Amino acid sequence: MLRLHINDHEVTVAPGATVLEAAQSVGVRIPTLCHVKGIEPYGACRLCTVEITDSGRTSLQASCCCPARDGMVVRTDTPAVVKGRKVLLQLLLARCSQVPQIRALAAQWGVKSTPFSPKNDGCVLCGLCTRACAGVMGVEAIAFSGRGTSRRVGTPFRAASDVCVACGACTYVCPTGHIQMEAQTAARLRKNVAAEKKCRYMLMGMVSSKLCPNNYNCRSCTFDQTMEFRFGTHPSLAMGAMRPGAPVLTRSNGKDDQ
Repeated sequence: MLRLHINDHEVTVAPGATVLEAAQSVGVRIPTLCHVKGIEPYGACRLCTVEITDSGRTSLQASCCCPARDGMVVRTDTPAVVKGRKVLLQLLLARCSQVPQIRALAAQWGVKSTPFSPKNDGCVLCGLCTRACAGVMGVEAIAFSGRGTSRRVGTPFRAASDVCVACGACTYVCPTGHIQMEAQTAARLRKNVAAEKKCRYMLMGMVSSKLCPNNYNCRSCTFDQTMEFRFGTHPSLAMGAMRPGAPVLTRSNGKDDQ
């Protein structure tokens, strides 16, 4: 076991745990946006940045990606950490000026306005949707494209995806509600009158044979609700639980992980 200090807490964790997980184990609040348990950490939003002293050296690091090490000292509320967090939240407020989830997260940490010019972009480029699609579902129907200010999330060549099965994993983990691939693919599947309408559980390989009796209106489908009740999570993530070695996701909205 590893022993480290986080603020005024002495924390013991197993090897392989991250600093964020160690902090959460003793109730230390660290804001997150791009972190969901079960998805490989990406460190996109940097909101979880903390100050770490290890082997006599002090640095600012994203706690979701930093492995806990024996003897390290972690501070989550130093002036440098608080200042950087405030700027990041101000930038998020400017980018997603109309997104209630971002405004609520910023207010929770004392940021209610931004000096930067507001935009109306609902995507924070956290990468949760692309990582859920590739890492949990194994599909890769969506990915990042472009660089810098032109970076965006979408399907290859911005064309309708022929591998997306409307599982809903991307929609479920999106912290802003911006990604709507599930609804878009369901609408496309409804128009396919020439072929049998296979249930999305059949398309995901969860059941061997089942046709959709509800024209892909999954939210009002009793079978869909039964599956969600059975697995205790969003139906799309049930497939992740069934695949050997696949992660099981727990939703994060910037508050659940704290």
